[in-house]
Amino acid sequence: MKVVRLIAAIFLPPLGVFLTVGLGSAFWINILLTFLAYIPGIVHAIWVIAKHDKG
Repeated sequence: MKVVRLIAAIFLPPLGVFLTVGLGSAFWINILLTFLAYIPGIVHAIWVIAKHDKG
């Protein structure tokens, strides 16, 4: 499942975050970052997925 979330994070960052944490604050932050600039949205999404899978 992690691979699917990472692929989603690259093509549509909010989807990857949503699949990981749901509609929490990380999701809304990622929406904002993705709208402001696409690359920070990707970086944030990958960070959230990696952080959630560690612990």
